[in-house]
Amino acid sequence: MFPALRLDEVSARGLADAVGRAIGEGVLLPGSKLPPVRAVALELRMSPTTVSAAWQLLRRAGTIQTDGRRGTIVAASRADGPGRYRAALRGRSGFALDLSTGVPDPRLLPSLPALAGLSPAPTSYLDEPVLPALASLLRERWPYVCQRLAIFDGAMDAIDHVASSLLRLGDRVVVENPCFPPLLDLLESLGVQAVAADTDAQGMLPAALSAALTQRPAAVFLQPRALNPTGASWSSTRAAELATVLSRAPHVYVVEDDSAGDVSSAALHSLGSHLPRQTIHVHSFSKSHGPDLRLAAVSAPAAVLDPILERRLLGQGWTSRLLQHLLLTLLTDPASVTAVAAARTEYARRRHLVVAALATHGITVPPGDGLNLWLPVADEAAALISLASNGLAAAAGTAFTLGPGTPHLRVTVGLIATDHEAVATLLAEAARAPALSITR
Repeated sequence: MFPALRLDEVSARGLADAVGRAIGEGVLLPGSKLPPVRAVALELRMSPTTVSAAWQLLRRAGTIQTDGRRGTIVAASRADGPGRYRAALRGRSGFALDLSTGVPDPRLLPSLPALAGLSPAPTSYLDEPVLPALASLLRERWPYVCQRLAIFDGAMDAIDHVASSLLRLGDRVVVENPCFPPLLDLLESLGVQAVAADTDAQGMLPAALSAALTQRPAAVFLQPRALNPTGASWSSTRAAELATVLSRAPHVYVVEDDSAGDVSSAALHSLGSHLPRQTIHVHSFSKSHGPDLRLAAVSAPAAVLDPILERRLLGQGWTSRLLQHLLLTLLTDPASVTAVAAARTEYARRRHLVVAALATHGITVPPGDGLNLWLPVADEAAALISLASNGLAAAAGTAFTLGPGTPHLRVTVGLIATDHEAVATLLAEAARAPALSITR
């Protein structure tokens, strides 16, 4: 019934190692159903408790997973290919203008001060993980009075830590539809099911959120402004409506990802102003001050953030204080502040010019905010081929959506520095490109 296993020791660890070897050697294939715990215990003459503990070790490692009525199965390997986002961007080379990436224009980033001018102190492992001066400045800028504040190595690092701490295998979470693909990849890697909530020009729809909450999610992940990929931002009214819905589910945490940060032209309305005990707010500095800084600030209730920071001490410990000094300098240096403000204005200008030019071609897109534009198209594959023939690249919308939906492309309009009308004309042509047909 169960394949022959080489048990080095009769223990939960020994059984987990043996099953892991069997999977690695191809004796147990991905998708194979494992026998019930009691059946394995009887066959191997082990206690059900020991077998159950071995299964738990394998689940934590992502080697096996529970699949509803199918029971416990061997998990599919995640090393077979890239995630949704990387698959959407695969092969993006050789284009005159690559609008697929979602990255900021490097020419609009503030100049970095010489590292020699930054103090390397403090040097103790026991110093505060967040520089006091930086923490003070961030609290002044924060959209609500927060209980705890921390610095992480970028927004996705922060979201990874939060999700890994709050969520368990089989949990459900609510996400925007469309949303940021790496979040979907992360949730999948944790064995967490994403529940889609539709959006409009102001972000997640309150009615869609209310419906999704009936599935008893553990958390809700959303973007308060410049939603990637659509550019939607909450109004104060929309934020209040979402808060009203979530107030009926006080056990559900809200993770806000302010990914555009300081280059967003929209006002920031945080649910933390309404629900501080439920809100985890992430503010990224990648788009405004440089992706390679890998810095994001996070606020959360102490009950959420303190365990994450304690666990982090067993890994990287803290985010480089040298980089924190650099961020503090960038946030206070007049020239840097001016550069970020100029970038914010320029991104808004570029977006407006492209949206206005598309309108002349009969393609209406919400004004939106941020670096990206959600372009409706007749057929994604045909649109991408049309753009490629003109030296342009964009990202297929399929990677950003859950379930069937209308075809779109995500276009990083923040990178269109010149020739806005000409590029908009090519985008309009691509949007109307008919589906490819294959005849024999």
